[in-house]
Amino acid sequence: MTTPQHRIGSGFGPRSTTRDVLRGTGLDGRLAVVTGGYSGIGLETTRALAAAGARVVVPARRPTAAREALAGLDRVTVEALDLGDLDSVRAFAERFLASGSALDLMVNSAGIMACPETRVGPGWEAQFATNHLGHFALVNLLGPALARARDGARVVSVSSNGHQLSGIRWDDPHFARGYDKWLAYGQAKTANALFAVGLDARGKDSGVRAFALHPGLVLTELGRHVPREEQLAAGWIDADGKPLDPAVKTPEQGAATQVWAATSPLLAGRGGVYCEDCDIAEPRDGEAEGLTSGVSPHATDPGEAARLWELSASLTGVDAFGRAA
Repeated sequence: MTTPQHRIGSGFGPRSTTRDVLRGTGLDGRLAVVTGGYSGIGLETTRALAAAGARVVVPARRPTAAREALAGLDRVTVEALDLGDLDSVRAFAERFLASGSALDLMVNSAGIMACPETRVGPGWEAQFATNHLGHFALVNLLGPALARARDGARVVSVSSNGHQLSGIRWDDPHFARGYDKWLAYGQAKTANALFAVGLDARGKDSGVRAFALHPGLVLTELGRHVPREEQLAAGWIDADGKPLDPAVKTPEQGAATQVWAATSPLLAGRGGVYCEDCDIAEPRDGEAEGLTSGVSPHATDPGEAARLWELSASLTGVDAFGRAA
């Protein structure tokens, strides 16, 4: 059985930056939405796309903080959106669609990691709800705008090698029977990857292609729920709080893969793949221990993606793309 999950020789690597991958690329006339686009790698993504000429809309749960973080950037606007609240997601989508704009690029960068047990909406586990279900509903609701993109649209789903921690817990996706913050994070990141598989299968005939990715280890506000002692034990930082793991990337390096996935001509005609280090990722070595490079089979399986799509549509009540082609 062949797989599209193989490197294509992009010419970039783990230390490439957003400036590297966008060098010579003009995005004038393009419109992008970047969730989480005012913090960490999301902020670097917003900066990069705007610098290349795109107009960028940043949906934000904290609009005031977002405007402060993005002050001085041209072609960037902020809109209110809470991914954990479907009413808020619908309100944002209605405002966007009312503008009549075509949506060329969508980067789903917002997320939470390893938080204490939290319930949102009708009792949904917060990481699954915020990282996946909110984005699932948002992309589906913005489907008409994505279909209007003149040269086709791309949707980029920011996953993580944390997907290796857990597949989808079909019997208990909301952890009603005992919460584990890292398994919940792993499930949410698997969902991000499977969403790209499912969306690409449904959207490609209308010009909507989807990609997922691991940005790398980046020490940003995303890790605010991980205690210092846990970060020390994991080897992320030293006693002074400085990065210790040699694999740690700067935010601009961490944002490079999602910017590459959103814009690279090398991905034209491709879709549904999982990327890392500014290239398509290889399948993960099944014998490897711990979190490694590569993507696990459970995160790219079309059958799992179809099953997750059905579950997500049932939970959110939104399904604009219908069945896979």
